[in-house]
Amino acid sequence: MWAIARTELKKTIQDKGLWFWTFVLPVIFIVAFVAIFSGDESQSYKEVVTQIIPGYTIMFAFFIMISMVIAFVKDRERGMVARIASTPLSTHHYFFGKWLPFIIIVLIQIAVLFGFGVVVYDLPLGNPLALILLSLALAFIVTGWGMAMAVIVKTENMGIALTQILALGGALLGGLWMPVEFMPEVVQNISKALPQYWALQGYKEVILSSGGIADIWLNMLILVLAGLAGGVIALLSYPRFLRQSRS
Repeated sequence: MWAIARTELKKTIQDKGLWFWTFVLPVIFIVAFVAIFSGDESQSYKEVVTQIIPGYTIMFAFFIMISMVIAFVKDRERGMVARIASTPLSTHHYFFGKWLPFIIIVLIQIAVLFGFGVVVYDLPLGNPLALILLSLALAFIVTGWGMAMAVIVKTENMGIALTQILALGGALLGGLWMPVEFMPEVVQNISKALPQYWALQGYKEVILSSGGIADIWLNMLILVLAGLAGGVIALLSYPRFLRQSRS
């Protein structure tokens, strides 16, 4: 299990494309959109920064699913899944070894982007413990959904397309690009069914209102339950995934 985790983490770190999607592009988006919307007199500078930095952090966290899909599909196509299945390593340990490096990367991504916001835009962080637990919940759901997608899709291109739909569609409807309050009522109702909405509202509660764990427990619960659902789907879909693996 730990050998799989170390190998996967080493391969992932060497992927230059991952560094671009995880750190470079989010920073470019944050800088550009803060510059565009900070001149809007209808919103305070603090509200703009609090909307944009957590919003794009959440959106780009979902792109880790692309790397997860590629990692699982390559294991399947190279016969690695079949070889591992023939060893005493359990399915749960295999998934944990593949999952751990990605959740570490997402947590680093969140820390870097929020740190950038603090240094450059004086972003307030509020309650540190609440912020950390909410970030853990966010990392948990995106990697949980990533595992589910990775064992369900048949090709890398299908996984990339679905990730873009989830990331960009969720960003639009979940209020990551603009405050939900500015959207039509029907869209506001739809947004409440999306994890992106609950993650952003949790961050706003912590940052803008100095909320604690008691104020965002529902947000964290929804994210964790959604992540668990992804993990369960991944485990249930594993037998079919194994049958597709080259021997």
